[in-house]
Amino acid sequence: EACKITRSTNCPQLQILGLMTIGAPGDFTCFDSLVSCRTDVANALGLESEKSLELSMGMSGDFEEAIARGSTSVRVGSTIFGARDYSNLKK
Repeated sequence: EACKITRSTNCPQLQILGLMTIGAPGDFTCFDSLVSCRTDVANALGLESEKSLELSMGMSGDFEEAIARGSTSVRVGSTIFGARDYSNLKK
């Protein structure tokens, strides 16, 4: 549906540049699903290659597996800055 919207004349400045997922810990099937989804989105957008769409998947704990499965962008903030402190959040 989002692909139809971006190709319509209603949103001429809107572009899909990539797809993102945050997987469940230890379950890498979401990475495979996103790779498959990228192919479907590229076809729906009429792109020559699905490689023109970024894949953002993988975080500090699973970035190696994400890269092995095709990720072009990973999020490793907690590896660099340390774990987040949630103790000050209101309940």
